[in-house]
Amino acid sequence: MVNLIWFLMMFAGLVVAALTGRVEAVTAAVFSSAEKAVSIAFSLVSVMTFWLGMMKLIEESGLINWFVRVLRPLVNFLFPRVPRDHPAMHAILMNMSANLLGMGNAATPFGLKAMQELQKLNHNSSTASDEMCTFLAVNTSSLTLVPTTVIALRAATGSLNPTEIVGTTIVATLCAVTVAIITDRILRRLSKI
Repeated sequence: MVNLIWFLMMFAGLVVAALTGRVEAVTAAVFSSAEKAVSIAFSLVSVMTFWLGMMKLIEESGLINWFVRVLRPLVNFLFPRVPRDHPAMHAILMNMSANLLGMGNAATPFGLKAMQELQKLNHNSSTASDEMCTFLAVNTSSLTLVPTTVIALRAATGSLNPTEIVGTTIVATLCAVTVAIITDRILRRLSKI
C-alpha cells in the first residue's frame, strides 16, 4: 500500500511538471537528491560504525547486564505470565536494553526472537497473546536515552550540534512508552469484558 502511495505521489508530480513545462526541474531535483542520498549514506557508515563499536564495548564490559538488571522489575511487571527463566524474558530484556541505548538495529533480532518465544507460550497460535501485544506496544514506543541513528543522521546532514535532541528524545520516548503501557492495560481490561 505504501508503495502505491509513493508511486501515485511521484506520478502526480511528473504529470504536474509536464503540464507546467518544468520537467527539467524534476530531472535536476532527482539527480541532486540521489547525489545527496549517496553522500548521507556514506557519512552514516562511519557514525554507525562508531555506535556499533560502542554497543560492542557496552556488551563486552558487562554494562548491558546492568541495564538488564535495572529493567528486570519492569519487565516482570509488564509480563507477569512469562516465566522468569524463559528465553522470551531474556530476549525481551536484551531488546529493551538495546532500544534504551538507541541501537534499534541491534534490538531488532532480539525483538524477533522475543516474539518467536512468546508465540511458543501462546495457547491460541492464530491470535496474538496479551504478552505479544504488550511487547509490541513497548517495543514500538521504546524509551531511548541516546538516539544514535538520529544523531548520526543529523551529523551526516551537517548539523552544528547533532546531540542537542537527546533531552527532548528522552522526554518524548518516556511519554510514548507510558501512553503505550497505559493503553495496553486499558485495552487488555476492555477485551476481558
